Amino acid sequence: MKIRLIAFSITLLFFYQANAQSKKETAVANAVEKLRVAMVDGIKEKLEAIVAEKLSYGHSGGHVEGKAEFVEKIVSGKSDFVSIDLTEQSISISGKTAVVRHILNAKTNDGGKPGEVHLRVLIIWQKKNGHWVLLARQAVKMS
Repeated sequence: MKIRLIAFSITLLFFYQANAQSKKETAVANAVEKLRVAMVDGIKEKLEAIVAEKLSYGHSGGHVEGKAEFVEKIVSGKSDFVSIDLTEQSISISGKTAVVRHILNAKTNDGGKPGEVHLRVLIIWQKKNGHWVLLARQAVKMS
C-alpha cells in the first residue's frame, strides 16, 4: 500500500510541475502577443507597459535601441508595422527569466514606404511585479 501511495504522490508531483510550467509558458506567450499587438497598433502606453526600462532592442542591421527610442520610432511611424506574423515559437523559462525564439514575418510602412521583413528573433523576458516585460531583443535576417 505504501508503494502505491508513494507512486501516486510522485505522479501528482510531476503532473503539477508540468502543469505549472505550461501556465508560465502561457503567460509568456500572452506577453509576446501583447507586444506584437502593441507594435502593430503603435500605442505609446501599451508599448511602455510591456517593455523594461533598461530595454536593449537589437535590429538585424546592428542598430541597438533603448526603451525611449524603440517606443518613439513605433509611435511616430518611422518604424511602422502594418502586420506581424510569428511562427515556430519556442519558450524556455528559468526562474524569472524567459527566452523566446520565433520567426517574424511582417509587412511594414516605414516612413510611408511599404516593405516586408523576415527575421529570426530572440527575445528575453523578465518577470517584474507579477508581469512579464521585454528586457532584450535581437533579430537576424533570414537567408
